Amino acid sequence: MRVERVVPILTVTDVASAVETHRRVLGMSVVMDHGWIVTLADEAGRQLSVMTRDASAAVNPDVSVFVDDVGEALRQAIAAGAEIVHPLTDEPWGVTRFFYRDAGGSVINVGTHAEPSAPQ
Repeated sequence: MRVERVVPILTVTDVASAVETHRRVLGMSVVMDHGWIVTLADEAGRQLSVMTRDASAAVNPDVSVFVDDVGEALRQAIAAGAEIVHPLTDEPWGVTRFFYRDAGGSVINVGTHAEPSAPQ
């Protein structure tokens, strides 16, 4: 399993205000907007997400880690004895993910983007 991208996530009460602040202070642009979560990036592709409440999980993650094999990541998390706080789920927005809680209490969203379906 290989880590492909790590994105910190800030929980906020007002996504639009948070986005505007990060755009003005850091010069980042919106690259993804689901309403409840927005991801901003700079020209080099470094990213920061802000969210109000996760759309399908009971807890908000503190960071997203995208990997090339989310099933293997889940197996490693279970083998390590990590508490799984959101099960492996194929989300409607095209991500397969699970969450675990680390020893310090942070919630890690581990996911991969679903492969596009082949044309029929």
